[in-house]
Amino acid sequence: MSNLIKKYSYYLWSIFELLIGFKDPLLIIQIFLKSTPFAPRRVRLRKEGLDFVVRSAMDVWSVKEAFLDRFYERFGVPLADEWEIIDVGAGIGEYTLFAAQKCPAAQVFAFEPFHESFKLLKTNLALNQVNNVQAYEMAVWSKAGYLMLDSAPGEPSQFISSEVDAHPQDDENENFLVPSISLADVFSLLDLERCDLLKLDCEGAEYPILLNAPPEVLDKIDRIILEYHDNVTDDTHQSIVEFLSAQGYQVQITPNYVHTYLGYLYAQRAL
Repeated sequence: MSNLIKKYSYYLWSIFELLIGFKDPLLIIQIFLKSTPFAPRRVRLRKEGLDFVVRSAMDVWSVKEAFLDRFYERFGVPLADEWEIIDVGAGIGEYTLFAAQKCPAAQVFAFEPFHESFKLLKTNLALNQVNNVQAYEMAVWSKAGYLMLDSAPGEPSQFISSEVDAHPQDDENENFLVPSISLADVFSLLDLERCDLLKLDCEGAEYPILLNAPPEVLDKIDRIILEYHDNVTDDTHQSIVEFLSAQGYQVQITPNYVHTYLGYLYAQRAL
């Protein structure tokens, strides 16, 4: 019963947040009542004064979670200026812009593999005149190569990645074939010695990314905040808890209010 109360209380509070937190509540209602895809629309956060071009209710929901719920701070850590922040699974830029606006002296490196989402990410950065973000149209994985994005869920933010052995020759899957690099490659690409915070929201790719990361790479990362997805691979978030604990991190888990297979994991080294 307590879980049901938490679930419906969260949804009721979310409705209030959406109507108060965005400048045009009528537009927000129209977006959530729309059952079919629509042309990208521009929404504005009331308090933060930021604009986002969105293509679905899920995009608006993601912005809500980053800015209004502040999940990555509530279940992780407040951001500090001058941090080096890596955002894996940046989507349309919701957390990237949250970090960039809150910490203008920070440097944010955003990785988003799906071309349509990446274009919106770039659009939203330009709309808000953000100049402390570098964005890369690629996936992060266990190693360099190619991944195929499974579009079956319908929502780009829920696409699941799978490794492919070679570049497919058919044009049908071309839009869903994306290049990938490893976490070690990320540090080399960015010429980065340390990372203050690594954020991941990549629909199950957190497992190959982290569980295959060598100790010398993890040694460069002070904090990790991620949304875990226990319904994608044979691994569960407990695999990451055990792995990161063995690497010297202190780990805490916050289950999702609604879905038992989702939740947040925060790991921090003793600083």
